[in-house]
Amino acid sequence: MSRPLGLLASACLLATLATSLPAQVAVASPDGRSRVTLEVRDGRLTWRLDRDSRHLVLPSRLGFRFKDELPLDSGLVIIDSARTTQDTRWVQPWGEVATVRENYNELAIVAEEDTGVVVRDRNGTPLQRRIIVRVRAFNDGIGFRYEFPSQPALREFTIMEELTEFHFADNPAAWWIPSDRPRMDRSEMLYSSSPLSLLRNVQTPLTLESRDRRSYLVIHEADLQDYARMNLKGPACIECRSLAADLAPMADGSKVRGTTPFRTPWRTLQIADRLVDLSPSLLGLKLNPPSQLGPSDWIKPMKYVGIWWGMHINTMTWSSGPRHGATTENTKRYIDFAAANGFGGVLVEGWNTGWDGDWIKNRWAFSFTQSYPDYDLPGLAAYAQSKGVSLIVHNETSGGIVNYEKQMDSAFALYQSLGLHAIKTGYVTDTVDGGHDHWSQYAVRHHRRVIEAAARHHIMVDAHEPLHDTGERRTWPNMMSREGSRGQEYNAWSGDGGNPPEHETILFFTRLLAGPMDFTPGIFDLLIESGPGGRRSPEDARVRTTLAKQLALYVVLYSPLQMAADLPENYEKQPAAFQFIRDVAVDWDTTRVLDARIGDYVAVARRARGGRQWFLGAVTDEDARTLDLPLDFLEPGRQYAAEIYADGPGAHWLDNPLPVAITRRTVSSATRLRVVLAPGGGQAIRLRPLN
Repeated sequence: MSRPLGLLASACLLATLATSLPAQVAVASPDGRSRVTLEVRDGRLTWRLDRDSRHLVLPSRLGFRFKDELPLDSGLVIIDSARTTQDTRWVQPWGEVATVRENYNELAIVAEEDTGVVVRDRNGTPLQRRIIVRVRAFNDGIGFRYEFPSQPALREFTIMEELTEFHFADNPAAWWIPSDRPRMDRSEMLYSSSPLSLLRNVQTPLTLESRDRRSYLVIHEADLQDYARMNLKGPACIECRSLAADLAPMADGSKVRGTTPFRTPWRTLQIADRLVDLSPSLLGLKLNPPSQLGPSDWIKPMKYVGIWWGMHINTMTWSSGPRHGATTENTKRYIDFAAANGFGGVLVEGWNTGWDGDWIKNRWAFSFTQSYPDYDLPGLAAYAQSKGVSLIVHNETSGGIVNYEKQMDSAFALYQSLGLHAIKTGYVTDTVDGGHDHWSQYAVRHHRRVIEAAARHHIMVDAHEPLHDTGERRTWPNMMSREGSRGQEYNAWSGDGGNPPEHETILFFTRLLAGPMDFTPGIFDLLIESGPGGRRSPEDARVRTTLAKQLALYVVLYSPLQMAADLPENYEKQPAAFQFIRDVAVDWDTTRVLDARIGDYVAVARRARGGRQWFLGAVTDEDARTLDLPLDFLEPGRQYAAEIYADGPGAHWLDNPLPVAITRRTVSSATRLRVVLAPGGGQAIRLRPLN
């Protein structure tokens, strides 16, 4: 068969065959290297993955457990299948690359409870439920999802467990963060590495390296719309090598409520032969629907500054009082600084009423339209526009979804009327209203409502404490960036001293594979001398990088909204180093990972969208390194001026983080560049064509 199988159009197909197909059906990627097989084994539906005739994922369970119904995972036969292919290209409005090739082979099978097997509901009525499993095989990975067509035997349902499993052929190394610890809602933990067999409860994306280092795999999901977020449960025994889906619960313990027809998110497995080929990760984008927005000139990648870091180092407060950061006078100072240095926006936190007292518990206290008396929102919006700058409006909810949704449309309408086109949202609680998990279906629905409401009012979204990125930015390009990992603020106050030097080298191949991250780089006051008490000792919380590494992070850690996170006065003290932040692009048409090892170092080059400039960033962990990097990505026959911001003599993240050596030289595509990195250091390079 070669016809496509659609969820809503499948009713006729379901009735066409009375006999079952073979119990095993497979689909290969366009290059023929990856092969996914769907098979019924002893009445149970399974999937497996082979690459170059090697087993990567062994037969793994598929199915569901429902509330008050029998599980849909046994007594099944495959009664129909259909195939289709696609090979198209489309242009992103912004991103790590400009053009995406969407090339896949698709297989969809219909499985039905066998009439020869007596399966009855709780009332004794015979059931014959049907489920569709759709697989898309790309050269860089695979995705599969479940679909429940309309049918008498399955109308309204409540999923208690999704039974999807990933049973690996070997015991790969895994880089992971837990899904069952305090602060799990914000994913704000340091990554660990261990064999997969030692995992218990972990988040996605989960990055895996085969024992022979011939395969790199990343488990994640795509197109999460009306479903619970998927975490993963580890094996029950140390000898086991399987993971299972673990959906975030609602308050009553149920996972997903729905009505047929219904479809789940895609379960994705990115595949690469080399570590450097994992990024940029485009699989999730290719599994999301095309953009729902027309021409959107209000969507603008940009660099921004903000009234933010001062709260974390305790020189300002979110709440009203003598150190209130969000005052009209202070905001004008930031606007003037942004305008003078070519930044597009100014983030202001603490501008709206609700921050006084215990703002984390007082979720109903926030107003998203009423500012404090010392903050003139309309006047500042007009002042910023007169300077060619826009305010970024902070909306902290403290998990108060009901309070936020009651005000959302009126607040967004106000911002739009003032010419404000960007918001930063926040959800700093473990549960949201009603006691639902921070990642539950209840919260997923809310986040999608925020994105869509913001789009109606021409507003870009930067979400903090968010749901993880599953490629929504393809469908809703106003979903710009999000936090969702342990960012820069931990360097200001964390009890463990801050992020270790290896942190960003792990983020690049874990969290950043899901999508852009608002990490907030660019701290120049690395020892936090601006805060109370002056210079901090090595064991105190502080930024554990060199200054050159802070510059390199603008290239390494991708976001279309990049913050220059430090206080303006700290940039004014070091204008030469600050020049790189002024110059670096935030939107790219090409990305090349030049060399990397997870947890050790990363070197990446990106070409600015709409131009011929390249930027290169390299960062290392606590060890000094020297990299030999080819510049063969440059245009042949053309010379480039390389403006190099390197670690200066004696630089070391621990006791001498500030030296930066700025040099210039001429290079070409034939050049091999020797990049020297200090312990905890980095190097940032701007490459400008000379001819």
